[in-house]
Amino acid sequence: MRPGRWRRAGRWLVGRLLGALFVLWAVATLIFFAIRLVPGDPAEAILGGPGSQASAEALESVRRQYGLDQPLFVQYLAQLGRLATGDLGTSYSLRTDVGRLLLDQLPGTIGLALLALVVAWSIAIATAWWATLGGRIASAVSSGLEVVASAVPHFWLASLLILVFSTRLGLLPPVSTGTPAGLVLPVVTLAIPVAGFLGQVTRDSLLDAAATPFALSARARGEGPSGLFVRHLLRHAALPGLALSGWAFGSLLSGAVVVESVFARPGLGRTLLGAVTLRDIPLVTGVALVSALAYVVVVALGDLAERAVDPRGRAA
Repeated sequence: MRPGRWRRAGRWLVGRLLGALFVLWAVATLIFFAIRLVPGDPAEAILGGPGSQASAEALESVRRQYGLDQPLFVQYLAQLGRLATGDLGTSYSLRTDVGRLLLDQLPGTIGLALLALVVAWSIAIATAWWATLGGRIASAVSSGLEVVASAVPHFWLASLLILVFSTRLGLLPPVSTGTPAGLVLPVVTLAIPVAGFLGQVTRDSLLDAAATPFALSARARGEGPSGLFVRHLLRHAALPGLALSGWAFGSLLSGAVVVESVFARPGLGRTLLGAVTLRDIPLVTGVALVSALAYVVVVALGDLAERAVDPRGRAA
């Protein structure tokens, strides 16, 4: 690699690192102030919630122990200091280290989101292929399916899939069982709405690429429809979709909150939902930061994939 490319790669890497730090700071700040807008006393959450009937002396002791008696800005600076050292704190409700808890829950959610992203891309490419090779009727039908898929709420789709494939047909379990069969419905529920968005973008790009001079030249050389799609059109049409893959992964992580709850699947989504309900500030902050970091990493990988597919990105 020439020195100029090393410099460009270094600038890109430094820019990504600074951007990641800014995103993590912004997420930590928003979560800190937003969680305090939820009605209730954090000290009561630490002692087991309003039903614990904790005495005033116990509440005051907890506030002093956790620094909750300090001004809000002092609490904010103290939390940023802890996070800067990698200390995510201790969960109020579970009485365990947040970092260790997230390490246990993270692989399930990340694996679910990555599988859903692969399935979403597979559906999007398949519908785009059909729309490109099937003529006007196929293009119109696929366009309608993509719009419907992108607008379907996760909870409604999950309920429908459970009703059809679990209750009526008995083919798949309605809840997570720790087996590959228990992954099918959650993955499909997450993948279909994202596939609708990716399919629309990919199909439009394919139709534009099919009208370009290089596609006409390939047809003139005798390239068949399938060869034209695989060897020429798909590479160009995938670029906008690759740019959206980071957004898609973030959407899948947010959708996991609903999907993991519906299918009783352990993961960051269910953990976050319970933590917000219990005003478990350290756990909410930890889940949000880990999710944001995963999103930043996937966006960077999508950028690298886009540069690998498009030579113009490497030269820029």
